[in-house]
Amino acid sequence: MFEEIPLLVRAEENPILSKKDISYNAALIFNAGVIKYHGTYYMVFRNDYLGYPPINKVGIGGVNLGVARSKDGIHWIPNDKPAFEMHDDEIERMYDPRLTVIDDEIYICFAVDTKHGVRGGIGKVIGDFERVEVISMSVPDNRNMVLFPEKINGMYVRLERPFPVYSRGGDYFDIWMSDSADLKYWGNSKLVLGAEKVPYCNNKIGPAAPPIKTEKGWLTTFHAVELDPNRGKNGWEEKWQKIYYAGIMLLDLKDPSKVIGFSKLPILAPKAPYEREGYRNDVIFPGGMILEDDGEVKIYYGAADTVECLATAKLDDLINLCLKK
Repeated sequence: MFEEIPLLVRAEENPILSKKDISYNAALIFNAGVIKYHGTYYMVFRNDYLGYPPINKVGIGGVNLGVARSKDGIHWIPNDKPAFEMHDDEIERMYDPRLTVIDDEIYICFAVDTKHGVRGGIGKVIGDFERVEVISMSVPDNRNMVLFPEKINGMYVRLERPFPVYSRGGDYFDIWMSDSADLKYWGNSKLVLGAEKVPYCNNKIGPAAPPIKTEKGWLTTFHAVELDPNRGKNGWEEKWQKIYYAGIMLLDLKDPSKVIGFSKLPILAPKAPYEREGYRNDVIFPGGMILEDDGEVKIYYGAADTVECLATAKLDDLINLCLKK
């Protein structure tokens, strides 16, 4: 396991959201998208609510997305019922939401498991998180999509992580970028960062929290996976051999397919008890990043696929880390 760079400070309140905070059926609360909108913090979190072993040996069943609000980004009040769920003859579950505000509208990226592969979706949040108006859905297999908060060169832009199992070999996946004139039809795809370039990855990488704009470039987190075949159970499943880390990178403002620099060690590695033990041990998965007026950056992340957490750092420190040779 790699050691993290001693830069981020974990919130004393961690976990900031877990199943004990939810008034409806809940088991695993994690991988949330977070925004600050008109002075209020909003979180849309994943809730795996059925089949939490060892209650049900079959495994995870139902999944929905819940909403919580906060005045300070630390203490959260969840709604008293779930917000979104997708399930029909083709779609099995909707999960891993990411939130972005563009032109004062809230957009959500999400993944769906279907009978014919994993798809990534983009939708607009309608009303007070009343429903999602789906705008586009990818073909299998693609997910971990995040939107940039403004158009670049007149186009909407997203980061994504396709699953080229046949051509890439195994689950050795990279971060890509595509653009769109209308959020519906996507193309002009480019490789952003290959997994082989990340020293703390021997398996796959993918986008994490949506980017924030800085004077030096687009700052964005990513997840990186180390596979250790010597690991065994490590959680509730019979075998869990992966370790998930958080990294950060800086992308060019005019052409975000160009990486200016990225952290050569993780900014977050599993070390706290709530990150090391849960449904899947040793998992860090960022999903939200907010830049405050005083230069503090709040990074929200799922831990052990079980709870939602928060860590903070100074913007200048994160940028300097990306620029360090």
